Amino acid sequence: MENKVAKTKTPVAQQERITLGNLEPVPGSRRRPIRLGMGEGSGTGQTATRGQKGQRSRSGDGKLVGFEGGQTPLLRRIPKRGFTNGLFKVVYQVIDLGTLDRVFKNKAEITIEDLRIHNLIKGRKPVKILADGELKRAIKVSAHGFSAGAKEKIEKAGGKAEVVKAA
Repeated sequence: MENKVAKTKTPVAQQERITLGNLEPVPGSRRRPIRLGMGEGSGTGQTATRGQKGQRSRSGDGKLVGFEGGQTPLLRRIPKRGFTNGLFKVVYQVIDLGTLDRVFKNKAEITIEDLRIHNLIKGRKPVKILADGELKRAIKVSAHGFSAGAKEKIEKAGGKAEVVKAA
């Protein structure tokens, strides 16, 4: 004889939907912050965990980044060499020819304003067109700069690359 155990189907517990109104952290995942200087009975009163006297115990004890306690800081000890032209360096926003061909399918003339409208560029930085991708039709492109390959591909497709002066 076989023992047959009756299998009963228990309904799956209905789970509550997660919404912004019922979100809460997992119990134990967040600890209450230690409230400093809240009286002697708190355990963090009087000196409020800053120790006794000294610079670190005072308010406004901030020291500059790189301060080494009066010793000449590392940044001043090591020799400086070379030259950087960071203030006058021109940083371009770059766009590929493939992107222009894909985004502007029905346009024969592309200006910087068109690029801004289609969110291909942001702000007022100059724009440079690079040769990555293929151009399948003739278009007139206006930008602040072109790579040699991009200019060649545009002209090969029968278009025109027009350099615009930076504002």
